[in-house]
Amino acid sequence: MTFPAFRYLAPAFAVVAGTIGLVLSAPAPVSAQAAPALTGDLLRVQRHLEAMNTLVADFTQTDRNGQVQSGQLTMKQPGRIRFQYAPGIPLLIVADGRSLTLIDYEVRQVQRWPVRNSPLAVLIDPGANLIRYARLRDTGDASTLSVEVRDPNRPEYGMITMVFRRDAGSPGGLELYGWVALDAQRNRTSIRLSGQRYNVAVADNAFRWRDPRPQGARNR
Repeated sequence: MTFPAFRYLAPAFAVVAGTIGLVLSAPAPVSAQAAPALTGDLLRVQRHLEAMNTLVADFTQTDRNGQVQSGQLTMKQPGRIRFQYAPGIPLLIVADGRSLTLIDYEVRQVQRWPVRNSPLAVLIDPGANLIRYARLRDTGDASTLSVEVRDPNRPEYGMITMVFRRDAGSPGGLELYGWVALDAQRNRTSIRLSGQRYNVAVADNAFRWRDPRPQGARNR
């Protein structure tokens, strides 16, 4: 069976890169007044992300065509994440602190982006500033928070929406439930997490990967 990784996964991991790049790196506007500070639930989200040194969880991914894939997520601050898909799915997604890499072992294809230019950067960079582009969305459920990150002036960048549940036993009093990425063409990819384990031991070598390309085709 063929899994068209780079066509279906792009909305989740690359298309909205511009939005997150702005969150992480846009300079603060020059002003005589102090920049506004995070308050309320956005501050809780920031504290959760800062306190989440590591995370191991099961994930279920649903792409724009309704195709569902599952596996295990491993994350370690700063900048490292691994999506290990279930046996039989020849895909791997790894961020090693510098690059976010998508590997398709079936077709021996590798594609990379800087971590900071990925929508995942807002999750794996504890220094990410949510103040300028993050907005709380009403969920109709007091136990659930939804945070949308996008630049309203650049709709072509798309957006990412993170979902959290209030949980006193999780870092910052919140549990990361999942996220949804939406590109400019309204293509939607969602990730749902379960069995979350925070701040457990995760070895640095968990973010290494085997390059499937022929030796002469590698440019690492």
